[in-house]
Amino acid sequence: MNPYLPDRDIYRRARERMVAQQIAARGITDQRVLEAMRKVPRHLFVEEALRDQAYADYPLPIGEGQTISQPYIVALMTEALELKGEEKVLEVGTGSGYQTAILAELARWVYSIERHSRLLERARRVLEALGYRNIFLRVGDGTKGWPEAAPFEAIIVTAAGPKVPEPLLEQLAEGGRLVMPVGDEYSQYLVKVVKRGGTFHRQVLEPVRFVKLVGEYGFAE
Repeated sequence: MNPYLPDRDIYRRARERMVAQQIAARGITDQRVLEAMRKVPRHLFVEEALRDQAYADYPLPIGEGQTISQPYIVALMTEALELKGEEKVLEVGTGSGYQTAILAELARWVYSIERHSRLLERARRVLEALGYRNIFLRVGDGTKGWPEAAPFEAIIVTAAGPKVPEPLLEQLAEGGRLVMPVGDEYSQYLVKVVKRGGTFHRQVLEPVRFVKLVGEYGFAE
């Protein structure tokens, strides 16, 4: 049985419940985000032994000390990017590739950086099997961004740093939105930054808990 075939998707109802009970019920209203969360098969982005937990209301381990984020947090961060469909998005922290797939449903192009090559290659296999052709992946220090592809209308960082890395601010387009968790290892807040008139306007969304953002402009290993 090929798990990538839509007619073999036995988790459709689980996704419907996830969206209704965990996401829409908590105030996520962007219909494009909700539809993407209904569509993308989250269970394919976790280890087979954990697939029965893929749609539960909590993060799951994916190896290398990393996690696939709680579904609600994926939806919250994605909604905050305000994607309309024509954007070029930078994702720092490919991880399992699940957030990458959600972004690919909602934007024109997605550039995603992961520092763990094993995670990146696994994510690449799943994303390619699902037919995504608007995603560019590479191994590297995500805190430096992807300067040759900049500017980006949206930037999402899926790990917590002590502050927003300066290179990412420099690569944000005018009118662009950046969303990332900021804080120390134990206390973090999800922050949204909007660039208007060359200045950066910040908004704190809510407390969160992410793994550390490691890199030149993040935490040390």
